[in-house]
Amino acid sequence: MKQLRGKTVLITGGASGIGKIMGRIVLERGAELIIWDIDQQKINAVVAEFSPLGRVAGYQADVSNPTQVESAAALVKKNHGPVDVLINNAGIVVGKYFHEHTVEDIARTMDINASAPMYVTLTFLPAMLERNAGHICNIASSAGLISNPRMSVYAASKWSVIGWSDSLRLEMRQLEKNIGVTTVTPYYINTGMFDGVRSIIPILKPEKVAKKIIRAIEQNRIILSMPWSMHFVRFSQGLLPIWFFDWFVGSVLGIYRTMEHFTGRQK
Repeated sequence: MKQLRGKTVLITGGASGIGKIMGRIVLERGAELIIWDIDQQKINAVVAEFSPLGRVAGYQADVSNPTQVESAAALVKKNHGPVDVLINNAGIVVGKYFHEHTVEDIARTMDINASAPMYVTLTFLPAMLERNAGHICNIASSAGLISNPRMSVYAASKWSVIGWSDSLRLEMRQLEKNIGVTTVTPYYINTGMFDGVRSIIPILKPEKVAKKIIRAIEQNRIILSMPWSMHFVRFSQGLLPIWFFDWFVGSVLGIYRTMEHFTGRQK
């Protein structure tokens, strides 16, 4: 997808964090923006703020609820027509040891991070297939590549997204469909979601991340990893003994201790 001008872009979790920033960028590119979020007050605030930039609308939906996804999708199709670009961005994190999780923690994390992108995509993909055009961008995480203490369920959800997203890309190729799929695997982003994280690897700046994601969609990139060093993770895991990989990532880079002081976004 070489340009977004005149396209309709839907972003889940679009009322805050990188979702909001990406929304501003696509409006500046000349696209129509549709945001989904669970927080109606934030939706209203973003729509009011962004209205001078172009056509923008917002819909409240819990993307982990298939019924709400279908209802919101029906409204979008009725009011805006087909969606050209879908960005599955909504996500949550619970930062604690696995045995400290509740069943509700596990279900909510997997529902929002892993199942929701599939629910949302399933509602918009048929029209893309019919038109033989579109792009789907799935925001995963470097946690889907590197195991990490105190985020086991989050990591599980993001491993799921990466596997599904890239399988979807291959399916579109096998079906010879002009539908791009981009999988994004960023390191920690300074949006408040990972407040308290301490890392010797620089935490990513939201504005820069958002710009790179939109550029990746325009360039139809398959994988976008940030920082660039994340591209070597799977290669290193296959090449190095596990004990050495654990020592280097855990002791030298300190990644296995990054969540020790995690607080997360305060409500």
